[in-house]
Parts: sequence; structure tokens; C-alpha cells
Amino acid sequence: MKALRAVVLVGITLVAGVLSWAGSQLWNSMGSLPGVPTAAPVVLAIIAVVLAATAISLRGRLKAQRERVPGAKGVDPLSAARAVVLGQASALVSALVTGVYGGMGVFLLSSSDASARRGQALTALFAVLAGIAVMAAGLWIQYICRLPEDQDPSTPVHSSAERP
Repeated sequence: MKALRAVVLVGITLVAGVLSWAGSQLWNSMGSLPGVPTAAPVVLAIIAVVLAATAISLRGRLKAQRERVPGAKGVDPLSAARAVVLGQASALVSALVTGVYGGMGVFLLSSSDASARRGQALTALFAVLAGIAVMAAGLWIQYICRLPEDQDPSTPVHSSAERP
């Protein structure tokens, strides 16, 4: 499995934001723009908390396992892989959603009746902040569950013919 990079998430967020901003302008010119759901920042914040709690739990258990603490509960490799996949998927979806709400928020703040849409823009801002928290928690899980390097980079690699 390849590691998810923060640059990819930023790129997805920016592209989705620009498309959302343009789509919001188009939609508003044809009728009324739908509002930002009030539950969006709440749901994203709950997902961020669940991912952060998972990361904290895995970090403690992996540290105890590495230090060979007696009676420490180990981490099943399949469970760790599932946590990484969940974190990566959540981060990718959150990047898209963050871009959408960010684009809508920018449009709402720049529209002619910005004072009437201030509440919607504030909800979009909270959704963006919660989305960033989901992305950070997803990347943190990935960082915690990385595999140790097979060999120290400063140690020269010997071929099988050179070994005694």
C-alpha cells in the first residue's frame, strides 16, 4: 500500500474548491443556491474524533508492543492495515468535501447579499475546519502504522556474493 501524501490532499481540496466555487456561481445564476447542511461540520468533527481516538489507541499499543511491555495487548497487523485504509479513505473523501464547502463558503462571502448568507458561510467554515481535522487524523494513523525500515540507510547494502 502506498502512503498518502498531504500534497495529494491539498491538490484535491483546491481543485474541488475551484469547481465548487464556479458551480456555486452557475447554480446561483440559475436559481437559488442550496444551503450548507448544519450537520456537515458535526459529522466531520465526529469522524475526526473517532480517527484521532483510533490513532491514540494504536500508538499506545504499538509502543507497548515495541518495548515488549509484559502483558501488553499487541496489534493485529490486519487491524492496523484496516485502520490505515480507513484513515486514507476518510482523508480522501474529506479533502473532496472540504474543497466543496470551501468553494461554497468563498462564494457565499463574496456574493452581493453576503450579510444574509453569513450563517451559511460560517457553517461552511466550520465544515472546512472539521474536514482539515479529518485529513490530519487520517494522515496521523498512516504515520503511526508505518512499518519500520528494513535497514538503516547509512548501512551499506551487501550483495549475497560479498557476504562471507
